Amino acid sequence: LGDEVELISMDSMAVYRGMDIGTTTPSQVEQDQVPHHLIDVVDPDQEFSVAEFVTAVRDVLDDIERRSARAILVGGTGLYVQAVVDQLELPGRFPEIAARIQSEPDTRVLHQRLVRLDPVAAARMEQDNRRRIVRALEVTEGSGRPFSSFGPGLDAYPGTPFVLIGLRVDRELLALSIHERVHAQLAEGFLDEVSGLERRWQLSRTASQALGYGELAAHLRGECSLAEAVDMIETRSRQFAVRQIRWFRRDPRITWF
Repeated sequence: LGDEVELISMDSMAVYRGMDIGTTTPSQVEQDQVPHHLIDVVDPDQEFSVAEFVTAVRDVLDDIERRSARAILVGGTGLYVQAVVDQLELPGRFPEIAARIQSEPDTRVLHQRLVRLDPVAAARMEQDNRRRIVRALEVTEGSGRPFSSFGPGLDAYPGTPFVLIGLRVDRELLALSIHERVHAQLAEGFLDEVSGLERRWQLSRTASQALGYGELAAHLRGECSLAEAVDMIETRSRQFAVRQIRWFRRDPRITWF
């Protein structure tokens, strides 16, 4: 509509400095062509939670709006996108409580505890989904509020001022693109990037979840060959892509092209 357009990265890993090749951070030439936000925000030894990400996005949106420009949110960390689009109320973290809950090995036992403490939340999740059950118990016990009181959950899709658009990609083409991307990253110096990070930083819990870094670090420690590491990167990348597709397909508000 004639407005100046600026891009906000919704990639939870592009926020980390020094992790450019593995996260395919836009080049300086690309960033000179159009303003980019939430790229290279924190060092890789720092935690950057969903709540911090959402706050940062809202600050950028406010700034863009004040300048009468138009924001396009791009990228695909599903939870981060939904937290912004639906203005989710995000509960805090309670690591000591989470560690105590994790010490119980039987997920079904944890689910039964959640049934007693927050039956609404328990009904929203499968009794074998350990990650979600532990998080619900952590919040319920740590905050003194039922986990379900923080909102209708991720399966609710209320009205939103955002226009949501998705791009479909054929699965075989997607797998080929992942293969080509990983080998292009290696040619650009991905292994050297990981080596430099390993020497300089102790990656935070959130940063260490980035695809490719753990696998190449394992190769550098002599735990696997480079070919094995690359194969694992491609496998995990395909699995992640499928999870992304499933996440966004649930949202009836998205128009697909």
